[in-house]
Amino acid sequence: MRVKLGVLTLVSATFLAIFCHLTVVTAGAANRPAQPQNQCDRDCLKNVIDQYIAAMVKHDATGLPLAPGYKYTENTAAVEIGDGLWVGASEAPTFKIYGLDPVAGQAGIFCVMKEFGKPVIVSIRLRVQDGKITEIEHIVRRDPRPEGMPNLVTPRPGFLETVPASERTPREEMRRIANAYFDTILQNNGKLAPFADDCERHENGVQTTTNKVLPEKGPDGGPLSPTMAKLLALGCEASMNTGSWVYITKIEPRRSLIVDEEKGIVFAYPMFFHRGKVRSMKIVGVPGVDTLPISFGPINMEACAVFKIRGGKIHEIEAMGFLLPYGSETGWQ
Repeated sequence: MRVKLGVLTLVSATFLAIFCHLTVVTAGAANRPAQPQNQCDRDCLKNVIDQYIAAMVKHDATGLPLAPGYKYTENTAAVEIGDGLWVGASEAPTFKIYGLDPVAGQAGIFCVMKEFGKPVIVSIRLRVQDGKITEIEHIVRRDPRPEGMPNLVTPRPGFLETVPASERTPREEMRRIANAYFDTILQNNGKLAPFADDCERHENGVQTTTNKVLPEKGPDGGPLSPTMAKLLALGCEASMNTGSWVYITKIEPRRSLIVDEEKGIVFAYPMFFHRGKVRSMKIVGVPGVDTLPISFGPINMEACAVFKIRGGKIHEIEAMGFLLPYGSETGWQ
């Protein structure tokens, strides 16, 4: 289903955006118990997710460490290995952002792959327990906007950099910060989350904040309007104060499942509910912009939002999502 969503592309779809109970001691990280013998560390988790993707591209699950009774969903639907993206995966990922969480026994990747020779934006989450894959979750965006693809060639450097020990944030605080981001959306208050001055948000590849050089097209694919030019130039905090999100009814569950303290990355999997009752948005704080219309009815969106947190602040956001019928569930309740 293709829906023109006007102002936001992801975490809202118009503004265009875990559980092994074992723990591990990591250099620079405090207050963790000793590592159990069967713990899957960072290298182990990365190897498992790389092995999984390689098997999918080859369309052959032989040798994958699948646990008996594993669960696999794609775009919230329960499927079996061999179905979903496994059918048409035709090229390994290029653009790749990893989230590796040995404490939770979870690995995530936000990437661009090819399916039947065409690019798709993909989020994959794996839960690994005792060396076996117990959970597999795919979110696949099969109709990426052409204008977003240039930003999905190479990840922004911040996502790849290891956070110095002195700038790392405790894992529960990282989870709280990710949750606060969703609060800023629902409460139209950018001060509820600690956005860095250089924070930049991309949604399905489209840069939706902090644009110093404006694109030729708006998030809806049409010519960039003066209104949209003003909105796209706002920073992460200021963009939350405009009232552009009032059509979002709720964001539940939010599922910040992967916390990678070494890289300062949180992978969250929120479900957005858009009831459809709000038909226009009153915009505040943007000179010359009064209201913006809403052109779609009730829908849900299952999303993956990746946050880079350094020094207790959000510096980068990379998000994608898939539209669903209103009232849809995640498949992981």
